[in-house]
Amino acid sequence: MNIPETGVPRIVVIGGGFAGISFIKQLRNEKVQIVLFDRHNYHTFQPLLYQVSTAGLEPDSIAYPLRKVFRKNKDFHFRMAEVENINTENNSIATSIGNLRYDYLVLATGTRTNFFGNESIAKNSMPMKTVPQALNIRSLMLQNIEMADITTDEVERKRLLNFVIAGAGPTGVELAGALAEFRKGILENDYPELDEDEMNVHLIEGQNRVLPPMSEAVSKKAQKYLEKLGVQLHLETLISDFDGKTVTTKDGKKFETATFIWAAGVTGALVKGIDGEALVEKANRYKVDEFNKIVSFNNIYALGDIALMETKEYPKGHPQVAQPAIQQGKNLGKNFKKMLKGEKLEPFKYFDKGTMATVGRNKAVVDIGKMHFGGAIAWFLWMFVHLWFLVGFRNRVVTFFNWTYSYINYDRAARLIIRPFKK
Repeated sequence: MNIPETGVPRIVVIGGGFAGISFIKQLRNEKVQIVLFDRHNYHTFQPLLYQVSTAGLEPDSIAYPLRKVFRKNKDFHFRMAEVENINTENNSIATSIGNLRYDYLVLATGTRTNFFGNESIAKNSMPMKTVPQALNIRSLMLQNIEMADITTDEVERKRLLNFVIAGAGPTGVELAGALAEFRKGILENDYPELDEDEMNVHLIEGQNRVLPPMSEAVSKKAQKYLEKLGVQLHLETLISDFDGKTVTTKDGKKFETATFIWAAGVTGALVKGIDGEALVEKANRYKVDEFNKIVSFNNIYALGDIALMETKEYPKGHPQVAQPAIQQGKNLGKNFKKMLKGEKLEPFKYFDKGTMATVGRNKAVVDIGKMHFGGAIAWFLWMFVHLWFLVGFRNRVVTFFNWTYSYINYDRAARLIIRPFKK
């Protein structure tokens, strides 16, 4: 691999998500060499993936080139490749484009979709963890509506217009709300031959309420918003199978559908080569100390979703969301600067800035400390926070104007089948 040896410590970072970006930004002017590996050449703002999948935003509004993010970093190198294995004895990694030695290794690979071992669901459902997957959902959704518009088979039309979502966490709730608003704002105008009531949105959750990670107060508000939008909720319901046409639950319910979106869980995206006491297999996360160093290793660190740091407040590790990843990356970057100077390191302390989810137009819920509220104020706060954390000024501007246009016109401008989806 053509990475030059420059005589300074080489830090290899795997993953260009929130944690990886936050870490590298701290080392912009330090005398280190940074090599970043990622399967894609862009950073994805995952909290807004659901808007791409429901035609609210174009994918380039939530993606940003990784090389551009770090163009001001000295001795920075990006390689688009798959990291296949870590050789901890030789301090090297094996990738799809060759091997590379490291002095320090930082793992920030995030999560992947968890199908809980159900092969039929893994094969036939639609996950939503990447931009290509979000585009697949957008294409399938629009293709199914187009087919429903021309079919004369009432049973087939019902199946094509039945949208089933598994998992009522923030992703599932936001998807359900967006689909319900699509039905209300688009179907009547674009497809006059279809009855709005023919399109159904089902949200299935195994627990007894929506948004289980959030407070009960906002959970009730979110449920009220979803029901007002016409989303059909199925709580305390577990899915057992999906054969490509029928979703079957453990209590015998059946949903005929052509669009089944799986948003029911994630698991750590591990890299082969680190196991033993450093790996918590049940959680698929690496056990780290208060400095994000993986136990049993002196020069390997883990950040964000794959890092399990046990604390009094978080005995099972921090939540697998953006803020812990951002804060851990920032703290580790600062500690690397201290380490290079021989100074004392600062242990990581998580500052919980709250949790929020949007259900639809003027409908969002927010948990901040002891404050729990919803409605229009929560919705505007949600928009501001998401705009603030988007990477790139252009992305913020484009997203803001898209949202403003959609708000005024009740429209979703990205209703394009650019790349037809085929199973």
